[in-house]
Amino acid sequence: MVILLDNFPAIDDGPSESCLKGVCFYKETKNIPRKPVVYNPGICIVVQGHKFGYLGSHKFQYDANHYLVTSVAMPFECETFASPEEPFLGLYIDVDMARLHELISHMDIQTELSGEEGLMRGIGPAVMDEDMADATNRLIKCLQSETESQILGPGLVREILYRALHGNQAPILYSLAKYNGTFSRVAGALKVMQTDYAAKFDLEQLAGKANMSTSAFHRAFKEITSDSPMQYLKKLRLIKARDLMMQENIKAYIAADKVGYKSSSQFNREFKRYFGQNPAKMVREL
Repeated sequence: MVILLDNFPAIDDGPSESCLKGVCFYKETKNIPRKPVVYNPGICIVVQGHKFGYLGSHKFQYDANHYLVTSVAMPFECETFASPEEPFLGLYIDVDMARLHELISHMDIQTELSGEEGLMRGIGPAVMDEDMADATNRLIKCLQSETESQILGPGLVREILYRALHGNQAPILYSLAKYNGTFSRVAGALKVMQTDYAAKFDLEQLAGKANMSTSAFHRAFKEITSDSPMQYLKKLRLIKARDLMMQENIKAYIAADKVGYKSSSQFNREFKRYFGQNPAKMVREL
């Protein structure tokens, strides 16, 4: 079963909020070369077109046959394929932790996790089956009406999360909901870094927040995100600084200070190394 294009709204390029909180539409009419992005915990469903994701040495594709599940805030690199004739169309649904816990508490399903929890990446594609496609079609259709969005939308979002809990990325959602599991404890540290990225962190402090030894925390963190904790924090800060410059039109040195850099020259060096161009040139081009 495919997701129907007829019900997809007419929107401009980029993200577009829907009538329902936590659901966002996306459209792109041109190819976007590989670039760093951050996805928050959510489910990305592609209606048309496709993207490649790059996480460390791992490459994955998400398209009309594969939706993407992100369980933790994840910096990675993304490449979009689209054209004016066949634009990339999709929607992103936030994963609400309260709803996730509520669903799992009612499900009589034991998901067997292979190996250690920390061996699972925090992001990955899942096969789009008929049930998920059907729920998505009904959600997109109901979002055409503000009244239906408020009455039917929350139930359809709940159904989509339920379907994801039966898909092949279900283990990372189950592990995220387990308060005492390795994955969940690392996810808690990731949330602290995401919320307070400008603060000064060190490995021992982050491991303490996860109630883990530094060696176990470092190993599990890298297995989930493909980065060490300090590499993850650096990427997060650089992407946040780029967004500040793009969205709020502020100077590079101000953005650097806001995300926790004490040295503008270090910020410029690391920004150019990560994005391939210095901050001033990026701002001029965009």
